[in-house]
Amino acid sequence: MFTAAVALLISLQPASAQQPPDAGCGSLPNYDQLKSAVQAVVKEGKSANTGMGNQEWAATVNRDGIVCAVVFSGPDRTVEWPGSRLIAAEKANTGNALSGPNFALSTANLYFPSQPGQSLYSLATSAPPNSAAAFSGSPQQFGTKSDPFVGKPIGGIIVFGGGLALYDKSGKLVGGLGLSGDTSCADHVIAWKVRHKLDLDHVPLGVAPGQTDNMILDVSNGVSASGFGHPSCKGGLPSDEIIKRLPQQFPASKR
Repeated sequence: MFTAAVALLISLQPASAQQPPDAGCGSLPNYDQLKSAVQAVVKEGKSANTGMGNQEWAATVNRDGIVCAVVFSGPDRTVEWPGSRLIAAEKANTGNALSGPNFALSTANLYFPSQPGQSLYSLATSAPPNSAAAFSGSPQQFGTKSDPFVGKPIGGIIVFGGGLALYDKSGKLVGGLGLSGDTSCADHVIAWKVRHKLDLDHVPLGVAPGQTDNMILDVSNGVSASGFGHPSCKGGLPSDEIIKRLPQQFPASKR
């Protein structure tokens, strides 16, 4: 009897391990929905997304900062930059952690305020990632439904493009989205399109023109006219013009 019970428990473990923990992620896209949206946008290529046309990692967190899903866009995890898995999760955490019910800040909006002499200087080092979660688990699980990040608070603050807060149709802030794997400007473009495709862009207010949380490209000679600027990105196709048109081509829905 004892042997049979043990055998039954062992047989059940692989199946249960494939199910992400219940982390309050019901308001966010599931793994398959997120992966489908990211792959669809990345397949548009660098002519549409700018940058180098790289494959991407993407992650979502809920309003409590718990990771809900981690995906990659390529055929396997080795095609993306390995370091971008954690960066994507930290971007998602930042977009959620530093946005509120009535005001959104993208990670791109945090670049200039976090520079020396500015009001949020040292922000990037203020909340390091949760090392117990960041460096756990088997690489074979990375980017799968059982990614070791899922169900854990990842923490971390990133102050360059690619992280956005997520607002549902009622205007409720439900979490954050992070994209990483290319230039930070291309990451922002792809994150913006993915959020729009998922219909989680009902942003109430932001610091960018049109009261959005778009990247503001106004850094010149080390100074941002708005105070929330981000430098233009080097490498691959330039992003400036596409970024400026994002609110018109993929408008964030207002409440």
